[in-house]
Amino acid sequence: MPEFEQLLSSAEMFGRSERHVTISGEVVEVTPTFLRTAGLSKFVKLGDCVATETMRGEMLAQVVRIDQHGVIIKAFENNCAAGLGSKVRLVGAIELSPHDSWRGRVLDAFGRPVDGRGPVRGGEKRYFLDSPPPSAMRRTPISKPLRTGVRVIDAFTPLCEGQRVGVFAGSGVGKSTLLEMLSRSGGFSVAVICLVGERGREVRDFVEAVASFNPGGAVTVVATADESPMMRRMAPLTATAIAEFFRDAGASVILIVDSVTRYAHAVREVALASGEPPVANGYTPSVFADLPRLLERAGPGEEGAGAVTGIYSVLVDGDNHNDPIADCIRGTLDGHIVLEREIAEQGRYPAINLLKSISRLADRVWSPDERQMVMGLRSMLSKFEETRDLRMLGGYNAGSDPELDRAVAVTPLIYNALRQTPQDPPSVAALEELAQRLR
Repeated sequence: MPEFEQLLSSAEMFGRSERHVTISGEVVEVTPTFLRTAGLSKFVKLGDCVATETMRGEMLAQVVRIDQHGVIIKAFENNCAAGLGSKVRLVGAIELSPHDSWRGRVLDAFGRPVDGRGPVRGGEKRYFLDSPPPSAMRRTPISKPLRTGVRVIDAFTPLCEGQRVGVFAGSGVGKSTLLEMLSRSGGFSVAVICLVGERGREVRDFVEAVASFNPGGAVTVVATADESPMMRRMAPLTATAIAEFFRDAGASVILIVDSVTRYAHAVREVALASGEPPVANGYTPSVFADLPRLLERAGPGEEGAGAVTGIYSVLVDGDNHNDPIADCIRGTLDGHIVLEREIAEQGRYPAINLLKSISRLADRVWSPDERQMVMGLRSMLSKFEETRDLRMLGGYNAGSDPELDRAVAVTPLIYNALRQTPQDPPSVAALEELAQRLR
C-alpha cells in the first residue's frame, strides 16, 4: 500500500468539466472530538475522506455528518492540530489494493506496513472498505467441514468452511489464546488477523505465535487501544477487504477479528461525536446497523470464488452475555462459542461452556451416529451440571438414579479429555479421540 501522501488521491471530477477541480472548504469549529467545516456540504457524502491542513502537514479525516450549515469531520489521528480557518480539501473514498505479497506483513488500518520491513506492493484491483456482501442467491452453499484442531470445538461445535462464529467471553478468560489455537488450523490457505483495541505489548506476541504455525504467512491488521476510534473502526473493514481479495482469488480464508466489541465501541464514539443519540446502553442506532453489514461480508463467495470463514471474538461487558452488542452479534452469526469465568477458575481450558455453545451448521458435519453420540453426551453433561448444587449439599445417593450415576462417573472424564493447551498437538479426529479416552 502506498505511504500516507499517496493515500491523498486526486480530487473527484466536478460536474461535466473535463478538468480536475479541487473541492475545498475551511474549518469553522474545533472541538476535542470533531471539526466542523464550511464550504463542502454540497460536494461530499458520508464516508468521504478529506485532507486537513495542520501545523504538522496534511492529516486525513472522514465525513461523519452533513447538514446545510456545514460538514462534521473526524480525524484519523488522536491529536489533529487543525485551527480555525485551516483549509480542508476533498479526497474521496478510501480504497485498498491488496496483493498476494501482503502475506506475513503487519499493517495498520490504512494498509500501511508497521512491521519495519519496508513498503508493500499494491495489487491491480481496488477494494472499497464498505463493499457490500455477495448476493445471497449467488453465494456457494456451505458444505465442506473445517477441522480446527481444537478438540472441544471439533467434537461439540464443529465448523464448516465459510461459516461465521463468535467467541463470547469476558476479559481474562482465555479468549485470545483460543483464537491463537484456531488460527493454526490447517483447513485454510490464507489467514487474515485483525487486532482491534488490543494492548500494544500483546500484538507482537500474537503475531509471532500465529506466524510460527503459518508458513505462508498471515496478513495482520492492527489498531491498538491507544489509536483513535476512527482507526479502530476502520481496522476490521480493512481486514475484511483483504480477506475478500483472497476469497475472490479462490482461496479458503480464515478471518479472525479480536474483538468486534471494540469495533462497536469505536463506532459508538464516532456516532456520538456526530450528534447521534444513544438508544441502548449508550450504543447508537448506527452500531446495530454497522455490525450486520460487517459480519455479512464474511462467508462463502459467489460461484467460482473461495470462502471467508469468520471467527469474531465478542468481549462481553461485565460477563453479561445478554448485553445489546452480544445479542445483536449472536443473532447474526452462524454459531457461538461461550467461554465462562467459572470454568477458567477451575483450571479447565479452553473454558468453553458446552451446554451454551452451538454451531448452527453442525448437522452438515456430523454423521447420524456422531450426532447421536454428541446429543447423548450433552444430555449427560446437562444432568451433571443441573444437579451440581444438590450433590454439593449431600442430597445425592448413588444408586437412586442410574442416569445420574452414569453422569457423575463419566462427565469428569469428558471434561478431562477435552482439556487442551496451545502447546498440545492439534486434534485430528476429535470424536474418535474422545470415544477412545472414554473407553
